[in-house]
Amino acid sequence: MAIITVSREMGTGAYQIASGVAQKLKYTLIDGPRIKALASKYGLTLEMLQMVDEKPPSYVTAEDRKRAAALNSIELIILDLARKGNVVIYGRGGQDLLKDCKNILRLRFIADFEERVERFAEREWIDPDMARSLIRRSDHQRGGFIHFYFDRDWHDPNHYDLVFNTSRLSEATIIDCITATVKEPALKESDKAAVAIIDSVILAKKIETALLNAPVLEDYRPFTISINKGAVSINGYIVSEAQKKAAIEIVKAVKGVTSISEDIHVVDYKAYKEKM
Repeated sequence: MAIITVSREMGTGAYQIASGVAQKLKYTLIDGPRIKALASKYGLTLEMLQMVDEKPPSYVTAEDRKRAAALNSIELIILDLARKGNVVIYGRGGQDLLKDCKNILRLRFIADFEERVERFAEREWIDPDMARSLIRRSDHQRGGFIHFYFDRDWHDPNHYDLVFNTSRLSEATIIDCITATVKEPALKESDKAAVAIIDSVILAKKIETALLNAPVLEDYRPFTISINKGAVSINGYIVSEAQKKAAIEIVKAVKGVTSISEDIHVVDYKAYKEKM
């Protein structure tokens, strides 16, 4: 149940390659259209999906927390599909979302900037200057999403198993290389442990989403959540004992939670801020 993740710069032709790999291996491609098709089943409107997809979240206001919860829902779509194995995850921090799984083949696609501009301008029938602006914005947004949400440098090659320069290599050559690499014995040897790891990530995301969506937790900031076979450990800060009790009850109510240990400190940072 190998899992392939794709990190890409706009205009590299990565989507065609990812589609070709999925087709050749008979894997499921997890991309924007597939997430969009499943969004309603996870309580996501198409408007909210567009607002949060691959964009750095914030947790300050109630609306911010709704957006962060929506981003979690996108991740739950990806995780539920990845749990079945044999998938290609296109963007969206797939490799970071599944960082503890050892059966991940992490791909990165780059190309010369002006070549990316030319490809994108031709594909979208737009002026090259506009293409340059859109590509720079896309690179900044996607890099910012990875840096803010996963605390990782998007450009660091050490975070990938294979980096392909599509200015130098043909699509066919790259697809052949990927389909050969996915047969690596070390990836197959890690398959058995992957489902349990993904189940823990799914449970953590469900807990975090329930907390973000709870109106009673009006000043909630994300806890650190650890899972071990349904046993949940949470720690962090909250503004009152009432909200602390409410948060614990919310976690208990999430299906799959078998026990809870907590280290939640009550700190009325809101009142402190108002005195400043």
